[in-house]
Amino acid sequence: MLSLINILINVPITLIALTGHEFAHAWVSTKLGDPTPRYEGRLSLNPMAHLDITGTILMILTGFGWAKPVSINPTYYKDRKKGMALTAVAGPLSNFIMAFFGVLIGTLILILGNFLGWSESVLRNVNMLFYLFAFRNLCFMVFNLIPIPPLDGSKVLGLFIPNRTYYTILQYERYSIILIMILSLTGVFNSIIGGGVSAVFGLISRAVSVIVSPII
Repeated sequence: MLSLINILINVPITLIALTGHEFAHAWVSTKLGDPTPRYEGRLSLNPMAHLDITGTILMILTGFGWAKPVSINPTYYKDRKKGMALTAVAGPLSNFIMAFFGVLIGTLILILGNFLGWSESVLRNVNMLFYLFAFRNLCFMVFNLIPIPPLDGSKVLGLFIPNRTYYTILQYERYSIILIMILSLTGVFNSIIGGGVSAVFGLISRAVSVIVSPII
């Protein structure tokens, strides 16, 4: 019963995290002049437009995974490498924003609940729900910032390395996805993801504490 409840909670949270991430990629690429995401139906908040079965299952089971990559055409960008980096970082940034507002809204609801005299069990469940939402988004953010193709971090890394090296790395995308799956399932990423998530979650929590302090 507990596992069923976990699935019922984690699946919609995962869908929101994945959808927001991929929509952000599509939106930024479109704003940079690339019509490809719109033509392929990726400029959408419909989760079905973005799902990758393997990546979604991994996301639910391990806390990090991926959606179907948004097809882009960098030839439309004025600066190809910069455009690819901006499009790539938009996804993790969207997860950060969702995590931030998840913590903020959850904290405000807890404050309101305490004021209205809600029971401890209700407050605990509300806290868990918004914590999981923030946690899932931060896992997705940190995971995708790892500089291994085809993850977003490899595109951001392209801004800081020579073109020849960058495009050589991108040639191995089809093979590195297998490595990523193996490392995800064997738990190798756990410490990396866990440390990154803890650090960012701490920053968000402190920022939210400052924001809500006048009303506590």
